[in-house]
Amino acid sequence: MTQLKIYPSERPTAFKPLGFGPTIAGLVEEIVELYRADSIPWVVGYSGGKDSTATLQLVWAALTQVPPTERTKPVYVISTDTLVENPIVAAWVGRSLDRMGEAAAAAGLPLTSHRLTPDPSESFWTTLIGRGYPAPRAKFRWCTDRLKINPSNRFINRVVKASGEAIVVLGTRKAESHARSKAMERYESKRVRDKLSPNGKLPNSYVYSPIEAWTNDDVWTFLMQRKNPWGFPNKDLLTMYQGASADGECPLVIDATTPSCGDSRFGCWVCTMVEQDKSMTAMIQNDVEKEWMLPLLQLRNELDVRGENGKRNDKHLRDFRKMNGSLQVFNDDIVHGPYAQSARETWLRRVLEAQRHIRLNGPEHSDTIELITLPELREIRRLWVVEKHEIEDSLPGIYEEVLGVPFPDGRLDDGAAFGREEVDVLRELCGDDVLHFELTRELLDLERQHSSMARRAGLFKALEHSLRRGSYENKAEAQATALRRRDLIEGLRDDDGIDGALSFAPEPPLDPAAEQSA
Repeated sequence: MTQLKIYPSERPTAFKPLGFGPTIAGLVEEIVELYRADSIPWVVGYSGGKDSTATLQLVWAALTQVPPTERTKPVYVISTDTLVENPIVAAWVGRSLDRMGEAAAAAGLPLTSHRLTPDPSESFWTTLIGRGYPAPRAKFRWCTDRLKINPSNRFINRVVKASGEAIVVLGTRKAESHARSKAMERYESKRVRDKLSPNGKLPNSYVYSPIEAWTNDDVWTFLMQRKNPWGFPNKDLLTMYQGASADGECPLVIDATTPSCGDSRFGCWVCTMVEQDKSMTAMIQNDVEKEWMLPLLQLRNELDVRGENGKRNDKHLRDFRKMNGSLQVFNDDIVHGPYAQSARETWLRRVLEAQRHIRLNGPEHSDTIELITLPELREIRRLWVVEKHEIEDSLPGIYEEVLGVPFPDGRLDDGAAFGREEVDVLRELCGDDVLHFELTRELLDLERQHSSMARRAGLFKALEHSLRRGSYENKAEAQATALRRRDLIEGLRDDDGIDGALSFAPEPPLDPAAEQSA
């Protein structure tokens, strides 16, 4: 087993001025004073990694020194499960939360643990498979807000609403990165109370970072010398880090300045923000008993679609129109929108296949692992059928095909006039003209949706939008139309100083004769 590295004493350390023991004692005393200073409840971010574990242990130690009669305000420990966490880490955090809740109650501490998850309408798979958002990338990092920021901020906002204010205790450290150091220093300059920085995103909440000056080595030194109070040995945590060759953790995220998970960090197994998931790769390579996670790594790599030049290129999987049907061009090329129906159905199959593999080949208790939950599947199904007008309702069939059991829900809409057989006939009539099929299917469903209304308000507007969106014969025609409009707008901009983004609402292509006369 890899041994914990011992570094020369001249390396930077927060313990040097006073020594390890006095420094920890002083920090615990500081936490006690902050806790007793007011009635504002605390929210402690816990990810199961080294930094948040060290922070929580310090808070726990401070609470034990507060007289029982003065433990009057609650301490909420929150952990955000994105539902796509590394399964090893997710299991660790889940067990740890259960254990700390029991241990705190037994010790008479006002500390409770809370596992937070994204709303099913905002989850990773609902967004990618349901809505068709392409896998996250540096310039389109849609995952952080939905999976991490929103769940934690909703909880903190509830605390603020109930109590007026909240103090958020985080394991953030300046040594994590230059950007993190600059962000922390910026908020330090705005402090209205000692040690409490304003939360830039959440009104009436403050951030306290007790280990902000610690180095990576300081964190491990503390964890190896101070016993975990809720019964989860820190040596096991070190072993998990060593097995993943990781040097960081995926922290509680409450703002977009927090580094994304991935690379050497424990984070989401689907993360495509980096070229390779080093931690999961190392876990599989270092331990034959973790080979059951290989389908997850393979699926993650498939999501990160790249061309022969190594650059990301998933245009062949995506619609040439944006989500609202508009066209957008950049450098004379059309900017592609969401995943097409065939790609979304493929991703659903791949996730369910990976889930089936893990349940059959994983360790004990893996037969209950859900890579994609039933609430997510229900929301994906609703998005496909109701919002995208994919009335053939293919999700139940894919579910049963892959897992071998019927989808637990019945028909989504008993009033639907068209079933799979009718849609198959329509598809056959349209032949290879996919755009014609999709337009006809959508028009039929819009008529059906409005047929039961006493006043069919909005029908003609919806039909007009669909006709405009589906008016192109193919991608090439749509691109030519978008480029033509761009040139017209740029001409107007040059003449009149008009400024605006080059995104165009869906309109029928110009008739060549009319264009010439114009």
